[in-house]
Amino acid sequence: GVKGIDFAFVGGKWANPFWQVWDLLMLWLGLIHGGNGVRTIINDYARGDRLRMVLKGLLYFAVIVTIILGTLVIFTFEPCPVGAEPSLLPSFCEG
Repeated sequence: GVKGIDFAFVGGKWANPFWQVWDLLMLWLGLIHGGNGVRTIINDYARGDRLRMVLKGLLYFAVIVTIILGTLVIFTFEPCPVGAEPSLLPSFCEG
């Protein structure tokens, strides 16, 4: 369940490049899909052209920033940080 997802789980998973790429694809595709859905809602419900432009600009900015930050987290994640509590680390980290 959800209680099984902790630092060690993520660290062990992201130690494998396959899971990094998989999670990266899920992040990008999910954000693009969600952003497109919100864009459609903005087009349907925003009445003025200026309001529509501002809302879509904010949406595009938020999606791009989230994609960039998420990508950085996935590829710069350190599963065995120095000075961390050994009981919280994945089993492949040297104690």
